[in-house]
Amino acid sequence: LLTSMYEQFDVTSRQANLQLIPDIETAAMLQKYLEQLKSLTYEFKAEERKKGIKGTLAIAGPESLPSYIFNLGRFQQKPSLQLVFRDYPGGYISPTDVTGRKFVQKLLKESAVVIIAIDTPAMMELNGRWHEARNKPDEILTLFKTAYQKLEEPKLVILAPVKCETYMQDSASAQKLLTRLQDKYAPLLQFFQEPSRSDKVAVVITPVQTVGCVVFLKIEVENINQPRFYFRKTSFDAQYTPQDSEQLLRYLLRFLLKLHIQDRNWPMFNSLREIFNPDVELKQAVNQFTKGCKHTGGFAILQGQPLLNI
Repeated sequence: LLTSMYEQFDVTSRQANLQLIPDIETAAMLQKYLEQLKSLTYEFKAEERKKGIKGTLAIAGPESLPSYIFNLGRFQQKPSLQLVFRDYPGGYISPTDVTGRKFVQKLLKESAVVIIAIDTPAMMELNGRWHEARNKPDEILTLFKTAYQKLEEPKLVILAPVKCETYMQDSASAQKLLTRLQDKYAPLLQFFQEPSRSDKVAVVITPVQTVGCVVFLKIEVENINQPRFYFRKTSFDAQYTPQDSEQLLRYLLRFLLKLHIQDRNWPMFNSLREIFNPDVELKQAVNQFTKGCKHTGGFAILQGQPLLNI
């Protein structure tokens, strides 16, 4: 997700005179992941069970997980803002992984923006038969109930359906995806809407076509309860063509810029004033870039519009 986000940002941000530069370690990891994504378009076939994209691993525990660090600034100028992304293994939200859950709760509390990647085929196919097993919405809700119990600063939550190419073919299918997501995540969305936090949480839906050239094919179940999801290329020579992954950054920067404009005394965002105040051109560049935020065709701002209005 971060790989396609960075690559698309690099293409779409030039018109706004912005650049996003990964640090050395992040650049190396992104290059490795990019090669995996591109090899899928050439080598991935439904029957090749040993090929695919591996999930995040943390063999030595939470502290061994990498940080993905990007520096944002005006094109060919010294970067002004640092963005740090953290990822974690899906197993960390399991009730049996006490250490992992504590780590995730800490991330939720400390992060200004949370991105929830959603396995779209698991949510859409067979009326969402494998949604609970793959996406674990109930466990995610439990974690948010702890982390967002007493919010003192605004948060942005991005629900990002991935592997969604099949369900974004036209406006009707995109609307079906949006409706299904709101249904399957209704308890979480209702939690965000509670009066005690509704004015401090912005919630958006941004589907991301991370590969762009594959569509869902079928599900095969192994060992009774282990589903395998298969995909195929849209054509034999289809190329890696991610779509809309830069929307994550558009909304993220829109949120941060709004917080700067409000100029409230929130400790987490004090640095925003130091970054944007002396650099009017950076503020203008970010503002121009965020005007490209989509809000139709499967995209939506579910709540917190005032936290995003610039």
